[in-house]
Amino acid sequence: MNNTKFKSIKIVVLAALFLIILSSSSFAVSEAGVIFLLIEPGSRYGAMGQSGVASTNDGMTAYWNPGAMGFIKQNKLAGMHSNWFGDVPELDDIYFEYLGYATFFEGIGTVGLNITYLTYGEQTRMGENPEDYLGTFTSYELAVAGAYGTEIINDLGIGVNFKFILSDLSPEGSGESEKRVKGRGMSFALDIGLLKKNFFIENLSAGVNIQNIGPDITYINKDQADPLPLNLRAGLSYKMSNILDFEKTHLTVNLDINKQLVNRDPLYKRWFTSIHDYPIKQEWNEMIKNFGVEFDYYDLIAIRAGYISDVDGHIKGVSFGAGVHYAFSNKYRLSFDFAFQPAGEMTDYNKTFSLGLDF
Repeated sequence: MNNTKFKSIKIVVLAALFLIILSSSSFAVSEAGVIFLLIEPGSRYGAMGQSGVASTNDGMTAYWNPGAMGFIKQNKLAGMHSNWFGDVPELDDIYFEYLGYATFFEGIGTVGLNITYLTYGEQTRMGENPEDYLGTFTSYELAVAGAYGTEIINDLGIGVNFKFILSDLSPEGSGESEKRVKGRGMSFALDIGLLKKNFFIENLSAGVNIQNIGPDITYINKDQADPLPLNLRAGLSYKMSNILDFEKTHLTVNLDINKQLVNRDPLYKRWFTSIHDYPIKQEWNEMIKNFGVEFDYYDLIAIRAGYISDVDGHIKGVSFGAGVHYAFSNKYRLSFDFAFQPAGEMTDYNKTFSLGLDF
């Protein structure tokens, strides 16, 4: 969106750069739009190196793997709020919000609703001349999604997450020469996920989630449309119980790999061409590798650590965090989680917090 009539103190481009270098969604610079769809919610997963496609089981499951919703048999609510760059004064009004809910219907399956919201804060709108002050506007991006998952056969779950996407980066031009310039785009996308428990061996789970299948998003015209950040997420999770003969202790080990499937080819070709459009070594470097472990004691406290390797995105580092759980009235379970995640070049770590309620 090349428009010299829109300038701001906190340039929207800077906010877009922030999205690219986030540890939680840090992919190599690509041609994709609405990259906020790749911001991974949940401090539990963030502490485990942003891994969880095969171990997700809370109110944020629709994002991580809608196939895992087939194993949810109760109501689950979870939310996350984060000021990603709270330590950077110029970016202290950039917020990420996520809210997810799932509920089980006997004989039907599990249905969910989730909302993803990212605001870039208030921008100053200027004219062609530095003294032309045209007021302020707020830039934001939003996705509202409905999800469904079911266990189709023993230990195999399948699910979908259908989302409506709105990207409102700047107001439409008001002058005669800018009447065709728009900063708002809309689209829709589908996620398809599978989860197989007891994958060849007991307590090993395998998950795969293809995210953001949908038409390009258009701001100005179709010739300048941006592809959605189509992403393949796959991983394994192994859970051990009664560690060192301590009852009610659990150790979970996760390994995820992400591959972004984005180029300018039509969607039906993109699946194949984006996998082999570069040499094998470069393709491997473009994949994000996520590793994490979680030690849970008496379902009361959990200690977590992980590692993120994003060679192309220039992010490598250790993540860590913890969670506290409290069950009451023989029905409710409240969770509080926090994480410190590698954040690239703008700040050392992102600090995230999330809440969950099972009922």
